[in-house]
Amino acid sequence: MVSLAGEVLGILMRWAHIASATVLLGGLIYARMVAAAALPEPAEERAEALERLGSRFRPLVYAAIAGLVVSGLYNFLSQPGHTPSYHAWFGVKVLLALHVFAAAVLGVRSSRAGSEEEAKRLRRMSGAVISGLAVILIAAYLRLIY
Repeated sequence: MVSLAGEVLGILMRWAHIASATVLLGGLIYARMVAAAALPEPAEERAEALERLGSRFRPLVYAAIAGLVVSGLYNFLSQPGHTPSYHAWFGVKVLLALHVFAAAVLGVRSSRAGSEEEAKRLRRMSGAVISGLAVILIAAYLRLIY
C-alpha cells in the first residue's frame, strides 16, 4: 500500500517529467521552426541574434535536462518488475533522449562561427526534434505495455 506522501511524490515526479519534456522539446521545435526562420539576414546581425536566443534558452535547457534525468530515474526505479521487451524499448528511449540532450546543449552553446556552424546547429536541432518526438512515441508505447 502506497502512502499519501508517496502518491503525491509520484504525481509531482510525473508532472516534472512531462513539464521538463514539454519545455525542452517545445523550445527546440520553436527555435528550429520559428525563430531560425525569423532571424535577420545580414550575417553579423544573425549571429548576434542567435547568441542572444541561445543565452536566454540555455538555463531552461539545463533545468529541463536536470528535471528529466531526476524525474525519469525516480519514475523508472519506483516501478519495478518490467519485462525484457520493456527494458529494450526503454534503452532505445534513453539513447534517443541523450541525443536530444546533446543537440540541445550544443544548440545553445556560445559560438560566433559563420554560416557553416549555423547550418550544423540547425541540422542538429532538426535531428533533436525528430528524436524527441520518437521518445514521446516510445513513452506512449511503454505506458501501454506496462
